[in-house]
Amino acid sequence: MADIDDVRVNQPVKRLRGPLPKIGIRPVIDGRRKGVRESLENQTMAMAKSAAHLIEENLRHSNGLPIECVISDSCIGGVAEAAEAQEKFTREGVGVSLTVTPCWCYGTEVMDTDPFLPKAIWGFNGTERPGAVYLAAALAGYTQKGLPAFGIYGKDVQDSDDTSIPEDVRCKLLLFAKAGLAAAEMKGKSYLAIGSVSMGIAGSIVDQAFFQDYLGMRNETVDMSELTRRIEEKIYDEEEFQRALSWVKKYCLEGADLNRAEAQVSRERKDWEWETVVKMAIIARDLMVGNARLEELGFGEEALGRNALIAGFQGQRHWTDHFPNGDFMEAMLNSSFDWNGIRQPYLMATENDALNGVTMAFGHLLTDTAQIFADVRTYWSPEAVRRVTGKELFGPGRNGIIHLINSGSATLDGSGRQESDGKPVLKPFWEITPQEAKACLDATQWCAADQGYFRGGGFSSLFLTRGQMPVTMARINLVKGLGPVLQLAEGYAVEIPDEVHSTLDDRTNPTWPTTWFAPTLTGSPPFESVYSVMANWGANHGSISYGHIGDKLITLASILRVPVYMHNVPNERIFRPSAWSAFGAMDPLGADYRACSNFGPLYGET
Repeated sequence: MADIDDVRVNQPVKRLRGPLPKIGIRPVIDGRRKGVRESLENQTMAMAKSAAHLIEENLRHSNGLPIECVISDSCIGGVAEAAEAQEKFTREGVGVSLTVTPCWCYGTEVMDTDPFLPKAIWGFNGTERPGAVYLAAALAGYTQKGLPAFGIYGKDVQDSDDTSIPEDVRCKLLLFAKAGLAAAEMKGKSYLAIGSVSMGIAGSIVDQAFFQDYLGMRNETVDMSELTRRIEEKIYDEEEFQRALSWVKKYCLEGADLNRAEAQVSRERKDWEWETVVKMAIIARDLMVGNARLEELGFGEEALGRNALIAGFQGQRHWTDHFPNGDFMEAMLNSSFDWNGIRQPYLMATENDALNGVTMAFGHLLTDTAQIFADVRTYWSPEAVRRVTGKELFGPGRNGIIHLINSGSATLDGSGRQESDGKPVLKPFWEITPQEAKACLDATQWCAADQGYFRGGGFSSLFLTRGQMPVTMARINLVKGLGPVLQLAEGYAVEIPDEVHSTLDDRTNPTWPTTWFAPTLTGSPPFESVYSVMANWGANHGSISYGHIGDKLITLASILRVPVYMHNVPNERIFRPSAWSAFGAMDPLGADYRACSNFGPLYGET
């Protein structure tokens, strides 16, 4: 291995066009003068400043840059000041709206009427002034006007001079803020499809109406021949390519070639394949976000990029039957490090599965970490494992395991070689050390591509995810007549004995990265068994995030108006707009469907 200094930590940078969304905080107040408003000014503005401090101290954008809160210039006691606040928020690029108050206010006169801003209201739970009464009145007004808002109200009464934020309020403020920012971050960005539909996979039939109406995103498409053009015409930074190739030779360990002898290629061919896949990675990144260096080289149009938060690469089969596969390109872009150092992951879906790409974006924007893209491949029951290996499953995997495996697009962070308190984790890039990046690289081999799948060759990553990591598997699916729906399963990446892993892995493909996943069971369908979770999974792919983030995904989905049809998150962690109760407080699952259908997609017709 090269010296540790070869892997550096990059500073956060904004690489996509458009302003970073800010959180607008609206301190609303009882407008009655001659004593009432005057007695509340300091307390109300202090709430706004306290909320801003909490958010700015605890959250970042996923690119690592700080989050900025914008507070209205004055407390809002009526429509004039509400309009002034809206003017300031528009000017400042606010993407999320938080209203705070300790007192009664004139609900519809001080409300935020922008239909595209995710909204929440924090009503102070004190006895001196009816902040909770205003909260209820305001939420009723927002619901009546078709502007869903989240209600935040502490369970314990506070004294009027208590400026602390209770833990339950704190959790909801941060949950709403992060989910609201995730929605705002996607708006105006692009999904870049490199190629078209891969092997008839429905997820790679890119539905532009879904991106526009639900996410506020644009769609860009280039043919895979654009990679060929840029390789042949050298539309890339040759200096970076040479540096990248040198880095790859030092850090990317070439694994076994398990192809039959007559299908194996020469060393000269493999060296060419390495050069090609490195160029593909550089070019795909340039296609996504641009590269100022290309302008200097005389390629002004190519230098701009496509402002793509997410991309997908078709690959199979029209590319991979002839050229090296996209596994290296996808895996390195999805990782938090490469030859340029430790940096924010780029999000690229294999087989151009746009729906899994979107789910990866959800996970990344909510956790700031890299995402594991995988096939939801095989359910192994305890009985089947015992029959095949003679061994018993144990721990979180004792009820059965799901084999998550794909030909190499999974982030190398997914090897689980980053640590916190001695336990495996996935970290935001700004917390990853050079030693941890190297450990992920050391844990990964790059095996010659399986010629049965990839006639053009290439290299697929091979690693085994460490257990026992808490993870959440999620997936967006499209249903004709219904629209997008989200499913998720919290659980654990589990460890199984090496000999059991080898036996099971060899039956599929031992040159691909594996995560053994055990969902948390609840005893109720579809989480009464691991088999049922597998049987109810809506597609062949899933996106896996570090941590139990089902509550964050559910909150984000409600902002976007995407119903969640399958989850194992306890009720006490679920946070949706208050209007959802009106659609069936006794039937939360059905209420979610009815509310999403009633209000429609966030950026659809209003």
